[in-house]
Amino acid sequence: MAQEMQRLRAEHAALDTLSRFLMTLVAEPDPPRATELASVRGMFRETLVRHLKCEDWALYPRLKASGDPELARLAREFIFEMGHIADEFAAYDARWSAERVAADWPGFCAETEAVLDAIAMRIEREEDELYPAAEQYEEPMARRVARH
Repeated sequence: MAQEMQRLRAEHAALDTLSRFLMTLVAEPDPPRATELASVRGMFRETLVRHLKCEDWALYPRLKASGDPELARLAREFIFEMGHIADEFAAYDARWSAERVAADWPGFCAETEAVLDAIAMRIEREEDELYPAAEQYEEPMARRVARH
């Protein structure tokens, strides 16, 4: 699990970098070239989807099956919350075609800031609550396995 946690944290760092770049773009009064914006949005989307799949398919099932009721509850809480954020991001991404961005740059900027803020808050909670709990659970497990 240590490698998995390193990967998840690296994806958080990548999402933070891409988010800051997107925030720089939407702080401008006029839209950037459509290809530049599409490229950054695409990289953000791909990184976010990959990250969510790793959590959904590997991290959360392991935490729910840990035998630790508090860890399982925490995993269920994050699953429930992330489902909403993932759905909101997918709807946002589908809503803002290149044509619509060009037609309503201020609207796109406002919605982009709101979506990125929600994702940033989620990442902060994962880093502060979920990942440390997962790592604390994994450490005793690794010691038990090493003794046998």
